[in-house]
Amino acid sequence: MRLFPTLIAGVFVAETKAFEDKRGAFSRLFCESELAEAIGGRRIEQINHSRTATVGAIRGLHFQQAPHAEMKMVRCLKGRVWDVALDLRKDSPTFLKWHAQELSAANALMLVIPEGCAHGFQVLEPDSELLYLHTASYTPSAEGGVRFDDTALNLPWPLPAADVSERDRKHPLIHNNFQGITL
Repeated sequence: MRLFPTLIAGVFVAETKAFEDKRGAFSRLFCESELAEAIGGRRIEQINHSRTATVGAIRGLHFQQAPHAEMKMVRCLKGRVWDVALDLRKDSPTFLKWHAQELSAANALMLVIPEGCAHGFQVLEPDSELLYLHTASYTPSAEGGVRFDDTALNLPWPLPAADVSERDRKHPLIHNNFQGITL
């Protein structure tokens, strides 16, 4: 497992090499020691799995407010998605910048998204499945979101938006007075 930093501090792409033979393949999905640079002393508190059927569907952009902010590690187990980390951290040099990464079962990449960054994705293949590792438990009262189609973010989703939840359509737009998230 190798880590590649992105232009956004704390956002990493983790590469996994599968061991293959005539029986199939074996992959390491998580290794605390090999991911130490990214996760530090954090621990995994929750693991989630999602399946999204519709090509073009968008989920996000989601985050949790402090003191329940969480790091997420996202991996595609089936299909293909365009995965996005958006920096919302107050005083960050990359405030409101984003990093997008195609994640697929074939490329075996994982996106590491730190606290203070929102996460979202668009499905590129039907019935895509994601595995999420979280460093904090889901806390509904700390839930936050940013609109996927906010022109202030200029996110170039690869496909026309399809099948966006009512909740995600109602996330607020970023306004000029938005100061960011304090952790």
